[in-house]
Amino acid sequence: MSHVFHRHLKQRYPTAVSGEGPYLIDADGRRYLDACGGAAVSCLGHSDAEVVEAIREQVGRLAYAHSSFFTTEPMEALADFLVERAPEGLSSVYFVSGGSEAVEAALKLARQYFVERGETERRHLIARRQSYHGNTLGALATGGNAWRRRQFEPLLVEVTHVSPCYAYRGQAPGETPEAYGERLAQELEAEIQRLGPQTVMAFVAEPVVGATLGAVPAVPGYFKRVREICDRHGILLILDEVMCGMGRTGSLFAAEQEGVSPDLVTIAKGLGAGYQPIGATLVSERIRAAIAEGSGFFQHGHTYIGHATACAAALAVQRTIESRDLLSRVRTLGEGLQGRLEDRFGEHPHVGDIRGRGLFRGLELVADRDGKTPFAPERKLHAAIKRTAMDHGLMCYPMGGTIDGQRGDHILLAPPFILEESHLDEIVDKLDATLKSVLGHH
Repeated sequence: MSHVFHRHLKQRYPTAVSGEGPYLIDADGRRYLDACGGAAVSCLGHSDAEVVEAIREQVGRLAYAHSSFFTTEPMEALADFLVERAPEGLSSVYFVSGGSEAVEAALKLARQYFVERGETERRHLIARRQSYHGNTLGALATGGNAWRRRQFEPLLVEVTHVSPCYAYRGQAPGETPEAYGERLAQELEAEIQRLGPQTVMAFVAEPVVGATLGAVPAVPGYFKRVREICDRHGILLILDEVMCGMGRTGSLFAAEQEGVSPDLVTIAKGLGAGYQPIGATLVSERIRAAIAEGSGFFQHGHTYIGHATACAAALAVQRTIESRDLLSRVRTLGEGLQGRLEDRFGEHPHVGDIRGRGLFRGLELVADRDGKTPFAPERKLHAAIKRTAMDHGLMCYPMGGTIDGQRGDHILLAPPFILEESHLDEIVDKLDATLKSVLGHH
C-alpha cells in the first residue's frame, strides 16, 4: 500500500520516472505525449537543459532566504522582467507558490486597498458561474463551479456569480457576438446595482476560461465593457491568468488580446513551467501606492513567498521562451492544432464545439450535435476519456460538469510550446483513437 494520500484513493497511478521534451516516461518505459501540460503547466516540456542548469546553480549558491529578512537577486530580477512586459499600470509583483495562493493574495490586496482608502464598506466580490479560481477557501468561494463548491459551502465567504461569456451555449440565435457581450455587461451592471455599487470590491474573471469550461474565450469587446463598468463604479478588475497566461494563448498575458489592463492579475502554472512551484500576483500602481502611503504593510504572507530557487527557475523559463521566440510558435502551432481538430472532428456527431486560443484548445462533447444535448452525467464520459487516452499514450485534460457543474463534458488541450508539427498529428490521431474506443466509430 502506498503511504501517499493520493488525489483518488481508489485509483492506481503509473510511476513517472523521467521526461523527454513533450513526453513523460513511466517506470515500465511507456511514453505519454503530454498534450495538456499536466494542467497547462509544462510549457517547456520536461527536460529543458537551460532551466535545469539555472536551478542547479541557484541551489548551489542560495536555495532560500525568508522574505521578512531579505530580498534576493532572482526575486528582484523576475519582478523586473514581468513588470516590463505586463499590461499598462501593473508596477509590482507579489510572489507565492501557486495559483490558488495568487488568487487569495489578490482578494486580500483588493480588500486592504479599500480599507487603506477608508472605503471599508466595500466587501462584495462578483465572479462568474463555471469559473475556477483555485482550491483554497477564498479562491474556491470566488470560483463558480457548483460541484467543486458544494461540500465546502458552509465554509465559504459569500460571492455572487453572473453568467459566463460562453458563446456556444449562451449566445441566442440571431444575436451578434457584440450584442451578446453587451447583454452580459448589462447583467454585471444589474448585479452591481443590486448589491450597491459602493459595497462592491472587485469583479474576478479568467480571460480564457480553463478547467471548468474548456478554453472558452470571451466575445469581442466584452472585457472592454467590463473594464468600463468597473471604472465607473470604482470597482477593481482582477483577471485570473493562472491557466491562460504566460504565453498559453499566444501573448505573454492573455489580457493583451482583450485590450484591457487589470488592477490585479494572477499567474502561476506556465510561469515556472513545473520546474519549481511558483505563482504571482501583479499589482497596479494605485493599489501599491494606497498601501505604501498608508500602513505600508500588506497583512498577508506565506513561508515560501519569493523563494529564490523558484524565482531563478521561473526567470530561466521566461527568458528561454523569449529568446527562442516561442510565443510566435504558440500562435502558429495553435492555428495548426485548431485546423487539425476541425478537419478531424468538425463533423463528428459527438463534438459540439472546438474552441480556444494559441495552444489552449477545448472540445465540447455532446450526445446530440443539433440539440447540443450533453451526455448523462452518470456515464462519467470525461473519466473514461482520460483513462483511455492514457492507454493510448496521450495525456489530455477532460472534465465533466461543463454546463452547470453537473452536466456536460469537455476535453482541454494545453501542450508544451516546444512541439513539432508531427506532435500535432500525434495528438489528433491519439485523441481520435480514444474517442473511437469510448464513443464508437462514427
